[in-house]
Amino acid sequence: MSQRRTLPKRDAARAWRRRGDTALRVVAAIPGGYAVASLWAMALARVLPFGAAQATFAATIVAFAICAFTAMWAFAARSGWRALWTIVLAGIVAAGITAVSIHAWGRV
Repeated sequence: MSQRRTLPKRDAARAWRRRGDTALRVVAAIPGGYAVASLWAMALARVLPFGAAQATFAATIVAFAICAFTAMWAFAARSGWRALWTIVLAGIVAAGITAVSIHAWGRV
């Protein structure tokens, strides 16, 4: 029979902290990356100097790159919390650009 090895309390706490950090990074990468990419697509579609269809297409293409970069950043950041807050901040900036452009130029 194999014996189950138990970790000391300190090692168990460290393992749970690492699991929590990884879960936070996954949440920041997948739904956070999708949300930030969507917000930046909206913002870029409003401010790019093309026609409506061309600006929307260009913004969507750029949003794919933003989504990939956001997912990579979530796992490259120093901590899960830093990744989450920088991704949230990027989304707030994009939402602000969209809101200001709607307020300035109206809905087009």
